[in-house]
Amino acid sequence: MTTHHAIAIIGAGLGGLTLARILHVNGIEAAVYELDSSPTARTQGGMLDIHEDSGQAALKAAGLYDEFLRIIMPGGESMKLYGQDAVLRYSDDDRDGGRPEVHRRDLRDLLIGSLSDGVIRWGSRVVEISDDRVVRLADGRTFTAELLVGADGAWSKVRPLVSDAMPAYTGLSFVEFDLRDPDVHPDSAELIGAGAMMALGDGRGFLAHREPDRLHVYAALRTDADWSTRPITKESLLTEFPGWDERFLRLIRESDGALTPRPIHALPVSHQWKRVPGITLLGDAAHLMSPFAGEGANLAIQDAADLAAALLANPHNLETALESYESTLFPRSHQSATESAANLALSFAPDAPAGILNFFTTMPPRD
Repeated sequence: MTTHHAIAIIGAGLGGLTLARILHVNGIEAAVYELDSSPTARTQGGMLDIHEDSGQAALKAAGLYDEFLRIIMPGGESMKLYGQDAVLRYSDDDRDGGRPEVHRRDLRDLLIGSLSDGVIRWGSRVVEISDDRVVRLADGRTFTAELLVGADGAWSKVRPLVSDAMPAYTGLSFVEFDLRDPDVHPDSAELIGAGAMMALGDGRGFLAHREPDRLHVYAALRTDADWSTRPITKESLLTEFPGWDERFLRLIRESDGALTPRPIHALPVSHQWKRVPGITLLGDAAHLMSPFAGEGANLAIQDAADLAAALLANPHNLETALESYESTLFPRSHQSATESAANLALSFAPDAPAGILNFFTTMPPRD
């Protein structure tokens, strides 16, 4: 038997959950189908800066802004920029709260907790979607929807219904790791500071953030697409950073647990699609980009709010709603993706960190 939904959302990431929540508070119920077996089936990344005019505005539309304020990390907006010699090039410890930091896990838990039991169908792996929006799951269940929303990330199962585009490797790979308990690593904690840290030089770098219970680090390097498929050990990773100051190498040596490769992919900067009845995308499914615009999570949440607003404004004309939503989505995505690609190039240029230092020091002051 095939289940029918008015609105079905594939993916219980931040975007899909925000869409379901805003629709719910406006009296519209949606079903969310999620591959993970539970909210704790896998780790949920690190810290996010939530922007006032996008992510925060969406959380207000979801009726969750006050709860959001209770989970932000004090001091998390601070930033340090180093060269590979560990000389501090830039420091900003006096930010005004316009982009407070929150852990992705905590924000996702807030959104999950705001939905009624049964809205999220955990353990629902999509294996096939037909052109007439019949979705088949790995366990044999099928469902259809008047509106099918692909909020299922980089390797979206919904995107092929509207677009032939596939994410391409950007030439940059991360290796993600943690130093658990900052008190055990005081020198590294001081290096990183209360918020974020970037250390850049000639196609290499370290990107790190202080979290409530750990130091979360990404070692980054320009390399070939196959590099991440080879075994990565502390010893092999250390060889990728010749000439780097010992303070950065210590981050690798003292890391706890797994070293997880993260090759960075992106969709074309100008990605968009022609209107396909009853189907649309949001978040990384629509505009996957590198993290160097700081926009990924904010865009996903803003996409959700804009899609919900378009649906609420056009309750009897789905296609008008989707046309309205996508007419806003495409130019915004293009702008952010362009910025992301430019910042990646600046960050890993041969003269880094010069370009990013110039970017930081010429930014207009915040009000």
